[in-house]
Amino acid sequence: MTTPVPFLDLAAARTELARDLDAAALRVLASGHYILGPETNAFEAEFAAYCRVKHAIGVGNGLDALMLILRALGIGAGHEVIVPANTFIATWLAVSLVGARPVPVEPRADTANLDPARVEAAISANTRAIMPVHLYGQCADMSALGEIAARHGLPLVEDAAQAQGATWAGARAGGLGIAAGFSFYPGKNLGAFGDAGAVTTNDDALAEAIRKLRNYGSSRKYVHELAGVNSRLDEMQSALLRVKLARLDDWNARRRAHAAFYTQAFAESGLTLPSVADGAEPVWHLYVVQVDHRDALQAFLRERGVDTLVHYPIPPYGQGAYEADGYDEQAFPISNRLHAQVLSLPMGPHLTDAQAQAVVDAVFAARDAGLIGRA
Repeated sequence: MTTPVPFLDLAAARTELARDLDAAALRVLASGHYILGPETNAFEAEFAAYCRVKHAIGVGNGLDALMLILRALGIGAGHEVIVPANTFIATWLAVSLVGARPVPVEPRADTANLDPARVEAAISANTRAIMPVHLYGQCADMSALGEIAARHGLPLVEDAAQAQGATWAGARAGGLGIAAGFSFYPGKNLGAFGDAGAVTTNDDALAEAIRKLRNYGSSRKYVHELAGVNSRLDEMQSALLRVKLARLDDWNARRRAHAAFYTQAFAESGLTLPSVADGAEPVWHLYVVQVDHRDALQAFLRERGVDTLVHYPIPPYGQGAYEADGYDEQAFPISNRLHAQVLSLPMGPHLTDAQAQAVVDAVFAARDAGLIGRA
């Protein structure tokens, strides 16, 4: 009987760190301090140091992180923010939530990250920021995007939700623009045990504004300088994230090893494999291949116990949430092709060598059955 291969084994991650996680949780429970306390302060300092920036501000989730950055930058109604056409909808929603309009730009066909060559043509008098996504755990071309942003006097905001530990030209995600939004959703490389997120920045004024905005617009109890929200990283998640942060580089190294194995093993598979840009060192949040007849391949792999996911089946401009905005779906042929062909294979620090080999064997069985590369 074939041993099932899960897409991501979160239970194994908890088992590896059980003693330290249990101790952290009990420490918080015994402390009597559950919001904006010493654990959050410590995690913020440790995560800032990890990202090599001055500030990390813990918030409720990754969407809030991006939204609060845009609010702190003064972006709102009548403004535009350039975003990738192909991304999870949260990138777009952050823009919409501050009253601005997402302006989608096509990705590079090879890396699936925002194409700098197309960004400049999308800049208008209403543009107030450029917000690339480090998709699948690989940084966008922040050198080229940074030059464009500087030339037009625009802030560059990183959607780093999938890129904890990724680097561009040796610098870590989180310190490549004016600010970055991170998600600690459980499935992320650095995942909490519920929703959680953070903002990183080297800008003192921006950090101060976001700290107020996340806490009802207040820096002192019952004094509210801004019309803020309630989006605070709680003490329990902070304590648990501190345990995982200490293992993040090791777990990312395991992901890189699995990605290298896949890339070598699939060389003759007929799949279109991930491409890594010069200057990027991904952390392989996802290992995403492209293939015609994606749904048939996914069904074939499922029958053989290999769990896969599609990130993402419907682009933001094709979602009902943006139907009234009038985006022309035919204007995004690269994104349309990606959303129709991408398939994420099992990936994670607790994927075993035997499981990775089982994925490879199942893919080649699909090729031999005519599901890959057929007309």
